[in-house]
Amino acid sequence: MRGNRRRDTAPEMAVRRHLHAAGLRYRVDWPIRLEGRRPVRPDVVFTRRRVCVFVDGCYWHGCPVHCRLPKANREYWAAKIERNRRRDLATDAALQAAGWTVVRAWEHEAPDVVAARVLDAVCG
Repeated sequence: MRGNRRRDTAPEMAVRRHLHAAGLRYRVDWPIRLEGRRPVRPDVVFTRRRVCVFVDGCYWHGCPVHCRLPKANREYWAAKIERNRRRDLATDAALQAAGWTVVRAWEHEAPDVVAARVLDAVCG
């Protein structure tokens, strides 16, 4: 599991390059403390605008297009990915209840398209 990076993944870096080129400044892997929960660490955080961005990996977060479960230990991985999906939904709900805007993107999405969605959430 050491090879699975929490931050600075290639898709995340591509989105961050587009955001930086657009003139936006942000925090990376910044903890957001929510009442009664562990801190949430979005990939990109705009603290003043209260916008957080997650660039989710297709395998770990269960992308409906690209996630393929391995044949070995299939039950374990299906349950694991389903827990990840439920945790993501609960995290989104908790952040929104605390007044945050959440932008979620898949790693296979074009970075410029994701950056445009983030720009709209931050500036629009």
